[in-house]
Amino acid sequence: MTITYRNGVSIGEIVVYTPALFIAIFLAIKHGFGRSSGWYFLVVFSLARIIGAGMELATINDPRNISLYIGSAILTNVGFSPLELATLGLLSRLIESINKTHKTIVSSRVMKSIELIITVGLILGIVGGVQAGNDYTSKGTYVPNSLNKAGTALLIVSYVLTTISTIAVSFSASHAEPGEHRILFAIAFALPLLLVRLVYSIFSTFTHNKNFNLITGNTTILLCVALLEELAVTVCFEAVGLTLKKVPKKSHGAQQVGSVDSSDASAPMMQQKKENIALRIAKKTIIGRIVMAFMPSDEHKVRDVEMQSQGFEQRR
Repeated sequence: MTITYRNGVSIGEIVVYTPALFIAIFLAIKHGFGRSSGWYFLVVFSLARIIGAGMELATINDPRNISLYIGSAILTNVGFSPLELATLGLLSRLIESINKTHKTIVSSRVMKSIELIITVGLILGIVGGVQAGNDYTSKGTYVPNSLNKAGTALLIVSYVLTTISTIAVSFSASHAEPGEHRILFAIAFALPLLLVRLVYSIFSTFTHNKNFNLITGNTTILLCVALLEELAVTVCFEAVGLTLKKVPKKSHGAQQVGSVDSSDASAPMMQQKKENIALRIAKKTIIGRIVMAFMPSDEHKVRDVEMQSQGFEQRR
């Protein structure tokens, strides 16, 4: 049993992404597990790298199990998507910070549209990888099909849109809250690395270059053009995430403080309106009518007071 160069790379992935997974989980708990926050996707990406490396190492004891090779290849191929989604999440946070004092050109609809494109590309990449794996079982060669090409094409479009959105947001970055500017620097650092990683996906999908084959390709090219870039982006995002403050939930405390006097003055009126609504509802039900029949109304109370006052005057 010998450990190959590719096995050594897989061991290195497990070593570096195991602590990265725990840091990503910590950041997700700190900042929120919401999809728009971006930290959720770092957890997914770290898991994909650990599981993919584990499947590759499992081939040492079971070298004839084709499913292990296919699973590792699929997880390697889809690694770009979670990192791009994480980039989009950080950019969304920066936009929200800017929008508190200044309106940005990029809206939330644009962010959701890009996220949808990435998600569809991810799904196509997984389905295409499964189909290519079936062909590998029968033909002995792993060749990406039309679904893989469509998925990679969508990832190219999403990357271009993300880059344009980042450039557009950068003109309004000065309006961001203190400490949030570092998000822009992190994204600016990550985009060139993601471009290199995207180039590897383009070569492995659209060309028949054996060096870029996901199963039998050159390990050094995979390491230098894909894996190291992914690791650098992950470290950058997690380092920035550890320095960012937790965004507090939206509260209306300031509005309540500023409107104390007006709310106190209008409290009786609001209470009276609620009572009137309750009376109307009660009058429309059978039980309510029976109860109301035994309760003196406001008019009856006024009449009782008038009669009592008249009787008192007659006695005098």
